[in-house]
Amino acid sequence: MSNLQIGLAVLGGLVLAALVAHSTWTARKNAPRRAQPAPEQRDTAPEPQEPILDDTDLAAPDLPRPTTLRKTSLDPLIDVIATVALDPASPVVSGDAAIAASPATRRAGTKPYAIEGYNLSSQVWEPLAAGQRYGGFQAGVQLANRSGALNEIEYSEFVVKTQSFADALNATPEFPEMRDEVARARELDQFASAHDAQLGFTIRAKSASWSPGYVHQCAARLGFVPGAVPGRMVLPASVEGLAPVLVLAFDSQAALAEDPEQSAIRELGLHLDVAHVDRNEQPFVRMRDAAFALAREMDGVVTDDDGQALEARTMDLIGQELESLYNTMEQRDLAAGSVLARRLFS
Repeated sequence: MSNLQIGLAVLGGLVLAALVAHSTWTARKNAPRRAQPAPEQRDTAPEPQEPILDDTDLAAPDLPRPTTLRKTSLDPLIDVIATVALDPASPVVSGDAAIAASPATRRAGTKPYAIEGYNLSSQVWEPLAAGQRYGGFQAGVQLANRSGALNEIEYSEFVVKTQSFADALNATPEFPEMRDEVARARELDQFASAHDAQLGFTIRAKSASWSPGYVHQCAARLGFVPGAVPGRMVLPASVEGLAPVLVLAFDSQAALAEDPEQSAIRELGLHLDVAHVDRNEQPFVRMRDAAFALAREMDGVVTDDDGQALEARTMDLIGQELESLYNTMEQRDLAAGSVLARRLFS
């Protein structure tokens, strides 16, 4: 073999090696980012890293509230309420009998329906419970929710259900005027529709995509925990049992893939249901901080639904509008995060 042939062979080998190396580098660059193993799983200790946020940036604020939820009660502000008076000859009804006489469903059309009893021991209205003694009842149907205002057909179903319950107990119901209640429902629905804010930001990958494990690892550093639905994480409220402050969502198919670490996620949705979260939780501040922190950590950008990048100045304007919304809802006795607000905006 001549020197020329040898030289060409060597050159060809070098070119082939370069192509293989470039292909490998490109594949690694475009592969979804994966979660890093825990420190104890690594061969060597990791280098110290600066935290993404201060410890208090996304932490739940201290709230002057109890750690458990009180029972939901009918309220004339958002419910039609009918009284059910017992026969004087039988002034007491057991909880077991009342439960047996109750309708099989707890809805009238698309509106929640409920019956409460006046507990003779505690002297308060409460949801029916076995083993209790009741001296009277009240039935209610919600005036409005996100399905719309209570209409005449739903009101009629409410009357039928309540009358059947009363007949079973030999009691007498008294209903408010349907026309007045339907008009009240429409007014409440108009208010709710005008003040129903549900915010959403999108975090989009600038270059490399993300695996589900990588998303979970980054979000967990900010206090998010896995939700009940695949592809969803939540930032819990400071009071157990309340709706989460924020919801972080991504493609559920990626989370359910046979090999999730090979799934490529290119965007995350960060959501806040304003009416369901107490303003003392500082939900918007935490939402804004979480969005920018995730974008910074994951090499992404925060955008609106149309793909337009959101800047801090835009966020400030949104925050100001929310403060005005919170004030309006409180003036209507429907403070964000309250039992009534969560029922109305559901």
